[in-house]
Amino acid sequence: MYDFAIVGGGIVGLSTGMALYKRFPNARVVVIEKESVVADHQTGHNSGVIHSGIYYKPGSFKARFARQGSKSMTEFCQTHGIEHDICGKVIVATKQDELPILNDLYTRGLQNELAIKKISVDELKEIEPHVNGLGAIRVPQAGIVNYRQVSEKIADIIKEYGGEIKLNTKVEKINEESDSVTIETNNGTLKARMLINCAGLHSDRIAAAAGYKTDMKIVPFRGEYFKLIPEKRYLVNHLIYPVPNPKFPFLGVHFTRMISGEVDAGPNAVLSFKREGYKKTDFNAKDLTEVLSYKGFWKLASKFMKEGMDEYVRSFSKKQFTKSLQELIPEIQEDDLIPAPAGVRAQALQDDGNMVDDFHIIMGKRTVHVCNAPSPAATASIEIGKEVVNRIPEQSHLLEAALIK
Repeated sequence: MYDFAIVGGGIVGLSTGMALYKRFPNARVVVIEKESVVADHQTGHNSGVIHSGIYYKPGSFKARFARQGSKSMTEFCQTHGIEHDICGKVIVATKQDELPILNDLYTRGLQNELAIKKISVDELKEIEPHVNGLGAIRVPQAGIVNYRQVSEKIADIIKEYGGEIKLNTKVEKINEESDSVTIETNNGTLKARMLINCAGLHSDRIAAAAGYKTDMKIVPFRGEYFKLIPEKRYLVNHLIYPVPNPKFPFLGVHFTRMISGEVDAGPNAVLSFKREGYKKTDFNAKDLTEVLSYKGFWKLASKFMKEGMDEYVRSFSKKQFTKSLQELIPEIQEDDLIPAPAGVRAQALQDDGNMVDDFHIIMGKRTVHVCNAPSPAATASIEIGKEVVNRIPEQSHLLEAALIK
């Protein structure tokens, strides 16, 4: 009998395990991961940015947890000797009609208690000499890290506390009972006093398996990237983002200097035909059928038809992808770009076609479900873990006998 079973060995699930041990050091914790390594999906396929929280609605989980998470993630890396760089980023307006949006974003950043600065074209050129812009915001809190390395370190910490990480173990059935949860897997049956669902791309399915209707569905969006050839990395010093299109719920193609020294350019955002579909050719009939039969998806598609088509054009046309990048750095040419690994964003979508805008946590009787944790979840992971654990006291009388030893 475990005290806590965590489904999902990505950075959110692992951070939750670490937070559990900080509160309940004598607990028995098991992390259940269907892959052969931890952090193999969203965590291991993202751009490695430590986000500031500037984009998000003031007071939201995303805004608060990204702001706090940028600090706690930095402190974690410093404590454990993980390479990182708080290099800062610039958000750049390249057209006149983007300047009012830039001003609104600046106001939001101040509301989110960020030490940001509006900078002139001359100041922008000092930071990023090759960027074309009419104005910009300097965000010093943003940085870069390898989240797979962070996850591996957190996994080590869980093991040091005596926790277990069961790899190659896929959850097949869940039965929530009055005093425990039974979890049937391909590697046998486990029992725990509480289950915590951090399954990312499959979080809605795990919630459903536990008997909870979430009124949302995970829709996978693939983000495709290019890398700059080594000879052109000098064009990017830090992180360079466009002003986001307020009519489209993604940030737009941007430049990210990785912790390895490479420079990523992208991503676009297209529907993936498989929940873990990192290639254009990846296909899963069940995954795609679920999306195409979901009324919420068609409402979203009709709302963003033009923007969605533009994303697909970029997906299949390197020339158009390059044109988007040239709005920020005019010197970029097609030959400067080589294909890079893609990522998949697990975005929760509601029946009415609206994307779930914030991290979303559902409390069950003996289960907790983190049902929407896309970007900036990696940045915010330590804070999400704390939040999940802070919600357990509501029913702590069910657990104290087992946990206080």
